[in-house]
Amino acid sequence: MAAGLQVAGLVLGLVSWCLQSSCTSSQLWKVRSQAESISSSQWQYEGLWMSCAATSLGSVQCHRFKTVLGLPVHLQTCRALMILSLLVGLAAAIVSVLGLKCTKIGRTPEAVKDQIALSGGVMFILSGVFTLIAVSWFAAKVIHDFYDPLYGGVRFELGSGLYLGWAASCLSALGGALLCCSCRKTTPTSPPRQFSYNYSTSGRGQSIYRVALASDSDGRKAYV
Repeated sequence: MAAGLQVAGLVLGLVSWCLQSSCTSSQLWKVRSQAESISSSQWQYEGLWMSCAATSLGSVQCHRFKTVLGLPVHLQTCRALMILSLLVGLAAAIVSVLGLKCTKIGRTPEAVKDQIALSGGVMFILSGVFTLIAVSWFAAKVIHDFYDPLYGGVRFELGSGLYLGWAASCLSALGGALLCCSCRKTTPTSPPRQFSYNYSTSGRGQSIYRVALASDSDGRKAYV
């Protein structure tokens, strides 16, 4: 049961990492509102790295953001959070593989492997939290600018890249939770005591029974 939970958590974590990569490189974090467009045959959309414009004829022109310091604070922060999320997610995948019960690496005790798998689960959850903060902050900024009557720039709407990030964060958190649940601490049960009775007679005719504890590590014997 625990091994199945670990494998399922690792698979969800890997899928979430792939979605996070697609979300980070996506240029559809926000799409220009059709109410603001002069022509319905033209689209404008932006991501974390560049701004693109497309037409109904199939032509697409993209321009990278030429400066970093001149970008808005929320865009720089979202970039950093997404990169950090990818790095933490990659480290979580490696750590989780090392902590799986079905993998054999040297003579690592099961307790140590459980701790390794638990660390991988926590890292997957952190990766999902970083992605969730980035996409939620970006979405909040887009919604605020859209409904702000004093905003004089171009109004955008939420793009598919944000929904991709929300899905990735949920899968990452779920995979990390499965890894953590598979490492629940179990209370060790003490082995039952076993007694061996040896009957012997002394020269004086007295009966002596020797009782030995089979589970006694010290090898001491009790005499009755």
